[in-house]
Amino acid sequence: MRLMLTLGSLLLMLIAGGWAVFFMLQGQWLIVALDVAMAATGAAALVLSRRDSLRHAALLLLGGLFVAIGAICVFLDVPSGQVPRATHHFYLSLGACAYLLFRGERPLLRHGVALLFLAAFVVFASCDAAIVTPYALPDEVRVSGTWVNNIFSVLTLYLVLHVMQSDVTARNEMEDELRTALDEQQLVLHYQPQIGADGQVTGAEALVRWEHPQRGMVSPGEFIPLAEQTGLIVPLGAWVMREACAQLVRWSKDPHTASLTLAVNVSAQQFRLPDMVARMRAVLDRHGIDPTRLKIELTESMLVSDVEDTIEKMTALKAMGVGFSLDDFGTGYSSLSYLKRLPLDQLKIDQTFVRDVLTDPNDAAIAQTVVSLGQTLGLSVIAEGVETEGQREFLAGIGCQAYQGYLFSRPLPIDKFEVFVRGRVAGV
Repeated sequence: MRLMLTLGSLLLMLIAGGWAVFFMLQGQWLIVALDVAMAATGAAALVLSRRDSLRHAALLLLGGLFVAIGAICVFLDVPSGQVPRATHHFYLSLGACAYLLFRGERPLLRHGVALLFLAAFVVFASCDAAIVTPYALPDEVRVSGTWVNNIFSVLTLYLVLHVMQSDVTARNEMEDELRTALDEQQLVLHYQPQIGADGQVTGAEALVRWEHPQRGMVSPGEFIPLAEQTGLIVPLGAWVMREACAQLVRWSKDPHTASLTLAVNVSAQQFRLPDMVARMRAVLDRHGIDPTRLKIELTESMLVSDVEDTIEKMTALKAMGVGFSLDDFGTGYSSLSYLKRLPLDQLKIDQTFVRDVLTDPNDAAIAQTVVSLGQTLGLSVIAEGVETEGQREFLAGIGCQAYQGYLFSRPLPIDKFEVFVRGRVAGV
């Protein structure tokens, strides 16, 4: 996606810059201003994409192009009997771009933007609608412009097809490699400490890592979405749960770690399995762990559909002793009407609110609200993404007594995590 946005931004800047020079020589300054605005849009999208703001870059780039191309079609590229309109051809290739760029987004964005471009292409391809103004380009200019527009629109479409093919190939290769990783035990768990108000380690969150034999450590941001899209998240989640329970067994034999809890993220696909409760009971029985040491983390987005089924499964697991934490709280669609019905033990303040809690009054107010809500409902509250002492002090001041983040430790392999725990006990 980043490569596609970068190439698209550079292509827009190149095309707009070239036409700006051409019309500057013609003295068409209004058109020059439009071209400069298009080039600036491309530059801004390029900056955003380099800063990993990919969605904003895509929206800016496509939004700017949609408006600019529409204006050109209506006011400048007025069709005649000798020279047809050609600028609208970009809508076709950009519709394909939009679908590719937003393929991981919610349906309204994924389909809506692409269909908007394709609808615009159909409208301008099917009629001669235009507004004749003194700025309408003469046919002798539009002849060469038609060639340029058609060439670049075809190149854009070819670029999209190339990216799609490369993306499919890479996706298939990674899917095969992930299946192999599950079979050959290339996956490991890292543990991020969770710290109490007294500075001691109270537990950890288990986070899966992929130690690829050739590429080294693969980011979860790469393989977790793929696992969710291919259904591999179910066997992956089952492996994580088994490993987490096995680790709790080992911790129970060491006085330094016997009291630790372990939080495990469970995906929506995994939780919605009809026999999910039976699977969990089998894992707990097999390992013989204290279920109260296991905490399942659910996200708000999981609670949107089939709330009754979710509550039923949570209640059954809660009866076994398993705890529940609501992850990313405040970023989804939780309704207080059913939130109070969920058998939760903990709310987790999302790191997006913690990050700017000292500088953004809205984030500070949200953090305060989550803590107050937790206290009202009798739930503990933990803040994730705590990176500075100032953030910790603010959170402590509003009543949040548990923390997780780089201020204390990054996720650690098990040997380093246990050293960290012993160091905290010893006051190191």
